[in-house]
Amino acid sequence: MIESYRKLWPQRVAVQQITTQQELEKYVLIELNDELTHPRVRKTKQQKLALALERIEQSDLSDSEKSELITLYNKLANP
Repeated sequence: MIESYRKLWPQRVAVQQITTQQELEKYVLIELNDELTHPRVRKTKQQKLALALERIEQSDLSDSEKSELITLYNKLANP
């Protein structure tokens, strides 16, 4: 799943350094919480989830990779 996430975000240097499932989940949560955006323009977790799921669906990943990432995003967005 780490490799699938790397394919989804090839331009993010930090993503290329993920080596464990725990680190992957940490980065997905950072993305879902919109932590890399200024607080005044942050989107809600549900908005970020919708954008992430759209990106996954439109990606060139295999169906199984898409399914795994969608499951992970939903699990972390709705604990």
